[in-house]
Parts: sequence; C-alpha cells; structure tokens
Amino acid sequence: MAPQPPNIDASASKSQQLRSLLKSTTLEFILEAHNGISARIAEQSGFKGIWASGLALSAQFGVRDSNEASWTQVVDMLEFMSDVTDIPILLDGDTGYGNFNNMRRLVKKLGQRSIAGVCIEDKQFPKTNSFIEGERQPLVDIDEFCGKIKAGKDSQTDADFCIIARIEALIAGWDLTEALRRAEAYHAAGADAILIHSKLSHPDEVIAFANEWAGRSPLVIVPTKYYSTPTEVFRKAGISLVIWANHMIRASVAAMEQVSSQIFLHESLAGIEHQIATVDKIFSLQGADELSQAQQRYLKNRQEAHAIVLAASRGDALHELTEDRPKVMLSIGGKPLLRRLIDEFKKQGINKITVVAGYKAEAINISSIDICLNEDYETTGELSSLACAQQAYHSDMIIMYGDLLFRSYVLSDLLDYDGDFVVVVDSSQQTNSISGSPDYAYCSQTDDRALFKQTVELKHVSEHEAVDYGTPSGRWIGMLRVRNEGREWLDAAIEFLQKQDNFHQLTIPDLLNYLVSQGKKINVHYIHGHWLDVNALDDIDRASDFTRGSA
Repeated sequence: MAPQPPNIDASASKSQQLRSLLKSTTLEFILEAHNGISARIAEQSGFKGIWASGLALSAQFGVRDSNEASWTQVVDMLEFMSDVTDIPILLDGDTGYGNFNNMRRLVKKLGQRSIAGVCIEDKQFPKTNSFIEGERQPLVDIDEFCGKIKAGKDSQTDADFCIIARIEALIAGWDLTEALRRAEAYHAAGADAILIHSKLSHPDEVIAFANEWAGRSPLVIVPTKYYSTPTEVFRKAGISLVIWANHMIRASVAAMEQVSSQIFLHESLAGIEHQIATVDKIFSLQGADELSQAQQRYLKNRQEAHAIVLAASRGDALHELTEDRPKVMLSIGGKPLLRRLIDEFKKQGINKITVVAGYKAEAINISSIDICLNEDYETTGELSSLACAQQAYHSDMIIMYGDLLFRSYVLSDLLDYDGDFVVVVDSSQQTNSISGSPDYAYCSQTDDRALFKQTVELKHVSEHEAVDYGTPSGRWIGMLRVRNEGREWLDAAIEFLQKQDNFHQLTIPDLLNYLVSQGKKINVHYIHGHWLDVNALDDIDRASDFTRGSA
C-alpha cells in the first residue's frame, strides 16, 4: 500500500508545522523537491516536510550550485511549490544570498509565500557546493554570520518561522571544537536549530557532534555521503530531523536519461510507454480535477452539450465527387465539410460528438468523434439514422444535418436559448442557401427582428408550401437543440414512431410535426441568413466562398 499523506493540523501554519518537526521527540524526515510537481509528489508520498535544495533548484534551472540562479528566481519557484502543498517547506538558503541586508529581505519574501523556514550556511557568498573541494572553501566570520541570523529573526513576520544555522566547519577541514564553537554562537544569536554537515562516508563526525551538543537545540543532519548508516543510529544520537537532500532530482535525471536514450535509439515510444507515468497521472498531479470542480462552482457555464450529426447519405446530386467518400467528407475550402462542423462544435465547448455514418463510413477519418452506423442507410430516412444514435443521447444535445455550413454565432446563440426543444429557422426568405428541397417552417409569429428575443413556437414543417398553415415564416435549416424535458419527448416520440409501418421513410420534419401534434412546445430561434447546405455540384464553389467570408 502506498504511504498516505500525513494528517495536517488545519489550524497550524506551515511554520508551526516545521517547528513541531524540529521539536518532535521522535526522529523526523523531510524530502528534497525542486519544483511544484516534485513537491506535490513528496507530500503525496507521506513526507511531513520538504527540503527546497539549493543543488536541486539550481540543477532544474540548468545552472551550477554557486548562486548562479538569483534568489528571486529561487523564491519564484518556491511560490509554485508552496501553492500546491500543505506541508512546510524549508529552503536551503545557501549563505543568505549576501550580507545581513539581503538576509532581511529574503526572510520577508519567504514569509509572504508561506515558506516555513530557511537554512543558511556559514560560508562566504557566492557559495560553492560543499562537496566540490569543500576543504578549500573559506568560512565566514562568526560574528558576521551571527549578524545574519539576528537580522533574519528580526525580519520575520511569523513568530514560528525557523532559521537553521548550517555549520560547514567539518566540510572545510576544521575540527569538532570549531564546529561546536560556531554552533554555540549561532544558537545564542537566535538560530532555531543547528545543521551539522559532513562529507565523510560514515557518520562518526556527526555522531560525535551530537554527543557533545547534547540537545541544546534541535539538530539536523544531511546523510548524503553516509547514506548506508542505519537510521536507528540517528535516533540513538538524538538527531531531530533528517534531510534526504537531493534524491528526487537525481532520480528524475536518471529516468530522463534512460527514456530519452531509448526513444532516440529505437525511434519509437512503444518500448517505454509502459515504464513512464501516464498523461492522466500528470493531470492528477497538476490538480486538473480540482479545476473542473472549481469551474462548476464559480463559472456560470452552459451545461455541457453533446452533438449528433446525421451523415449517412452519399449525396444523390454529387455522384462525381462521392464515389469514394460520403458527402460530409467533401473538401470545402481545403477542409472536409465534417471537419468544419466539428471545429464549430469545438469553438462552443462541445467535445462529445457522435456522427451517424452510412455510405463509405470507412472514409470518415476524423479524430475526436464517435461513429455509429446506419447499416440500412440506402433504404431508410433521417429519423432511422437519429434512432441509431440513441445510445449517445444526452440531456443537452445539438442535432443537425452533416451538410451544413453556418456562421459561428448561429450555434452560439442556439446554446444560449433556454427552451427544451428549439429549432433554428431562417426568416430571410432567401433562396441562395437552399439547393435541395426547402423545409418550410410555419411558426406562431413571424420574425420581427427586434432587439429582444421573441417567444415563437413551431406549428408545422413541410417540404412543400402548406396552404392550410398560411405563409411560411422561414426555412428550418436542419439544426435543433434538445434538452431536459425535450429529451424525454424525443425518446417517447421515436418509440411510438418506430411502431409505424412507414418509420424507415420518416424524416426529422416528420418527427417535429408529430411532437407538435402531441402538444409539445417547440420553440423557434430565428436567424437571418448566414448559412447554407451542400447538396449539388453548384454548392461546392458557393460553399468555398462562404468559408472565405465572401458569401
């Protein structure tokens, strides 16, 4: 079982948490992290705190651990790390990035970002990593270093912010006496804990220091060189906190080198995909789920709609162009007609798209869609195709013919309409957008083209002018929206109509007329041009002009 994150006292600040770790009566551990994602992994692994390692932070920037990354760059990265975690971060603050004045500003800026503490070392600025010719690195004057500690303590705005003094005497070749002398001075200057550092492969120096220090203040160690020492040795010596100081960055480098070499060598991802984290895992570490929840809480978004596109036909008047593809795959202005439809859906945040295919369905090679087949497309009508897609029905869906082109606002405005069943009707009475049989729409009111939206209901749809219904109010363009209760009407209507002998010949207008006959309220959303369909050869050039905005 994977370790669980620690139980964090919600009332405790991050600085209080770090202070508790330092004062704990049991040995505690914190882990190195160097950016937001490694910090989150450290927390999820169960660690109670994070060591923002100077070596690791400089390495992830690709520079040397010699103060080549500025303190502001380091603090900027710390802000990301702090924002994604609830456990305390202890910064490896090198030498404090300068003199006492730099230390004062650093502590203020760390406090503003909820960083729990900083560890500073008693070497001269700019520093060099302790394990690179450490014995040749001069130490700073004791009084000067004590001044940095005092300046930091005087500048902290959180009483629990911790300053840890790191003693480099043993690294620089001094003896235990010098290390203890410095530790006592730093403790008196206000350091909240002492970090004793050693480059030996065994812990003898550290244990000797701990015995002499005798618990005068919390003691911290970094067993990078003496990593094989049993942890029980540290417990018996009275160590307060162990820092695993650079292992996340080293592990990531090893993994990246291995994976990049394999990809380069084999020119393929097949051999490594099972070895690396999934994309979903990355999304999880980035907090994608939290963002989705926040969007639901804070954004007044439209309900996520789905789309069903009826695209089973070949296109009777386009034989020369559709021998090897359905009408919806014809290129219009350099892009398949269906691709243009899908792009319009995507613009409106509609990502679940089902295409009912039939003729040459295998030629539909567009990603990001689901395809269902109307295998009887040659002998059935539009309503049969719609029935084929019933498993894709949703509580909010757009249903449309696959041969439509329209300006983006047409779909956007339809999505803003509140009705449960809404059809789009062009009131312009223009004929240049219709090459096939027009679907005349008879409505309760004509389009007054007023600023405020009318409440209009559909009365009838017909391919021919129906004298009994008066003058047509416009033409249904082949686009409708069904949501909420309208979804129930649709299900019930299809269930009833499927029992009729002529079901296979029925059209979407037949469905609309049946619903009206049953007293269902179908709202009308008027537009005034700005669309066309593709039914004949003459439509191809006209459609290309439309996509260029010249029609």
